[in-house]
Amino acid sequence: MNAPVKAGTSARALDFRDAQDVRRIEGFLAEAGASLFHRPAWLQAVETGSGQRAAGLVAERMGVVTGCLPLTEVRSALFGKALVSSGFGVGGGIIATSAEAAGVLAAAAQGHAMRGGFAGIELRGGAIPDGWETWSDKHCGFERALAVDDEAELLAIPRKARAEVRKGLSFGHRVTVGRSASDLTAHYACYSESVRNLGTPVFPKGLFAAMLEAFPDSSDILTVWHGDTPLASVLSFYHNGAVLPFWGGGALAARAARANEVMYYELMLHARRQGMTRFDFGRSKTGSGPFAFKKNWGFAPDPLTYGAWTAPGQPPRNIDPTDASYSRKIELWKKLPLPIANTLGPWIARGLA
Repeated sequence: MNAPVKAGTSARALDFRDAQDVRRIEGFLAEAGASLFHRPAWLQAVETGSGQRAAGLVAERMGVVTGCLPLTEVRSALFGKALVSSGFGVGGGIIATSAEAAGVLAAAAQGHAMRGGFAGIELRGGAIPDGWETWSDKHCGFERALAVDDEAELLAIPRKARAEVRKGLSFGHRVTVGRSASDLTAHYACYSESVRNLGTPVFPKGLFAAMLEAFPDSSDILTVWHGDTPLASVLSFYHNGAVLPFWGGGALAARAARANEVMYYELMLHARRQGMTRFDFGRSKTGSGPFAFKKNWGFAPDPLTYGAWTAPGQPPRNIDPTDASYSRKIELWKKLPLPIANTLGPWIARGLA
């Protein structure tokens, strides 16, 4: 369990309805250099777009904010109930100015889970409390600095991957960047086909719409086209000097057209023009195809440390797609007609926050 807490430190729920409280927490997170997934705006967009309730805990000492734990209350008929920090994110977890504040937040989260009947708590990064399960072998992050100009960016890509980018560029694909309803429609067409082909239920389109609305000045969609047909598309965020290509995918035709390669290269150029200095390629399962793709682009894998606490008498939550129990389901999902996958997928994927 957690170490005894000194008098004077307390935890409370973040009041999302109080604009002043939200601004105060946003200020603390900005000063701490927190991730995008810590932000109240992220949690509120998750709630709006998926129906999974936003929560959050704040640690204070003598009226000063000393820590924050963003939480999404995940409720799923298939995957059970869990507190996730942070829902649909790859980061989050406890952020605190001291071990004392971190301990307060962990204890408060356990109490919240027990009162609400949640089977456990998942922390995606941050301080992992003593006694909680922790691991660093399942996911890696990939990030590097952006180059100084377009040609240097191309040369920064290793030779074999660079040849694929050059081939894609030779096709003369049209590239657009925007935030309109038509941009979102094109993105969802590419993304939903991509994840269906991987055997994964697609997230609700409303989640992407909510994210674009929540981050009006720091999100957009880049799409690669063949004529009027979208081949590949990515919804990206811009945070703390980095571009995060977060939800991206391509149609089956994208492979031969090298549209995914063009998409990421063009995003690098676009991000630099927006003043970004780093390219955060996100996380991938260790040893997976996307893991290899990112390494081939010259990104070094950085293991991510996650943690979990399971309530007494409850089974651990398992949403790991590489688990053997999911292999047959994944193969069956790959064979579904796209309209059926897009109808059933969002209902299932809400539980995979």
